Amino acid sequence: IRSRYGLGENRIRVIHRGVDVRDFDPAAVGAERGPALRRHWQLGEGERVVLQAARLTGWKGQSVLIDAAGMLRDQGRLDKAVIVLAGDAQGRSGYVGALQRQIADLGLGDRVRLVGHCDDMPAAFALAHVAIVASTEPEAFGRTAAEAQAMACPVIATAIGAPPETVLAEPMVGADEITGWLVPGKDAAALAGRIADALELGDSARVRLGARARAHAVHNFSLVAMQRATLSVYDELLGSSLNASFA
Repeated sequence: IRSRYGLGENRIRVIHRGVDVRDFDPAAVGAERGPALRRHWQLGEGERVVLQAARLTGWKGQSVLIDAAGMLRDQGRLDKAVIVLAGDAQGRSGYVGALQRQIADLGLGDRVRLVGHCDDMPAAFALAHVAIVASTEPEAFGRTAAEAQAMACPVIATAIGAPPETVLAEPMVGADEITGWLVPGKDAAALAGRIADALELGDSARVRLGARARAHAVHNFSLVAMQRATLSVYDELLGSSLNASFA
């Protein structure tokens, strides 16, 4: 906007998309929803989920994640983790076939699951040990990064497009302030390294990271935050007090 239209910062306002943090709340996910999803995905006892929730299309980076899984397996760092690719193919049968061949060629049939559409994303993120946004082209917002954080799930995202605005990561914040990690796009080795970091987090460290992620999402990316930011623009232009009276 600055370069194309010559506007100064004083005339630009950014309002992030909002997530319903009442639905995406660990406390709101019933005790049976996670186990039901675990059974549906045919996960074994003790298997941890590395979840990518995205429609199956090339620029979402599923193939990069599969390559990263192969590297982790070869390094002996995948442990009992399972890569779950949740999302609709939307008719892209050729792309699905290419992913299936990649999984087979790497010998990852027992470690990578194409599970199709998921109707219960809060339960999916509650089940996940870490959420992946592996996009190879810029995300306009990247809703799943905000939803995962709202569910106290750490996020690994590519540092292109919006994720640097939604995921708190080093070096922008200190190590004790992060809500996830950022990696270069199309870099399977970097992605593998950060997945290993996430899998090696101790339970207490992951709980603290998840709590920060939840607080970050609630404060910055809730529906209420979006609504209030929108009303504030109206107030600024009209001299009204809509935000102050918003319930």
